[in-house]
Amino acid sequence: MMNSALDELKLTGLRATAFHGVFDHERRDGQVFIVDATVYLDLSTAARTDELARTIHYGELAEQIVAAVESNPVDLIETVAERVAAIVLASAAAISTTITIHKPSAPITVPFDDVSVTITRHNTAPAHTAGFSADPQRLS
Repeated sequence: MMNSALDELKLTGLRATAFHGVFDHERRDGQVFIVDATVYLDLSTAARTDELARTIHYGELAEQIVAAVESNPVDLIETVAERVAAIVLASAAAISTTITIHKPSAPITVPFDDVSVTITRHNTAPAHTAGFSADPQRLS
C-alpha cells in the first residue's frame, strides 16, 4: 500500500514517436505519444548524502521510458503503460509508480484535446520486512 509520506520524482511530457494502435495507418505512419511518470520513493538518504546513487537518475530514466515507448508496436496504450511501469519499478529505489500515456492524435471522429490512460503499480514487498512475515506460517 502506498504511503502518502513518500517523496515523488516526476517526469512530465516525455515525447516519443511510435507505431502503436489497432489501425493500419497508425502502425504505418506512427504518431507522438506523451508520457507522464511519477515515481514514489524515499529521497531522504539522497538528500542527506547528496549522492546520485541514492536516488533514481531521472535523465537515464527518461531515456529508458522513451526507448520503451518507441519499441515493439502494440495495439493498446494500456500495454505501453504497463511496459513503462515495469521500467520504472526495475529501479530498487522505486516503491510505486503512476504512469499516464497520452495519445493526442488518437483516431477519434469528434473534436478532442487528449486521450490517455493512467495506471498505478507497486513493487512487491520482500518476504520479510521490518520483522513482519509475508508468510503467516513462518511467524515466530
